[in-house]
Amino acid sequence: MIRGIFDAMASKEVTDEKLEKYFRVTGEALGKVRISIAGDFEEEKDWNAVAEDFLDMAKRYYADAGYFREKGEIVTAFAALNYAHGWLDAGARLGLFDVGKDSRLFTVD
Repeated sequence: MIRGIFDAMASKEVTDEKLEKYFRVTGEALGKVRISIAGDFEEEKDWNAVAEDFLDMAKRYYADAGYFREKGEIVTAFAALNYAHGWLDAGARLGLFDVGKDSRLFTVD
């Protein structure tokens, strides 16, 4: 189980406060990510394009979350935020993003 900034948010419902917390955390994470290919990739591939795609997907899901929040679809907004952060975490774990070893915002430790 992932521990850290989300521990205090454990419950069975998505409250406005919880949604705002996740918007802040994922927004902060989006602001911190820098494409910087650091992984040890053996096959020939345009890893910069892969990193850009991961970041683009995170940004799109974050924007979708805002759209769903405006429509009052809180659960869908929350799900979209989790997808957004998942793309960021995956990119950080793969070495596509430089996140400064920030284990508070990313699962990099």
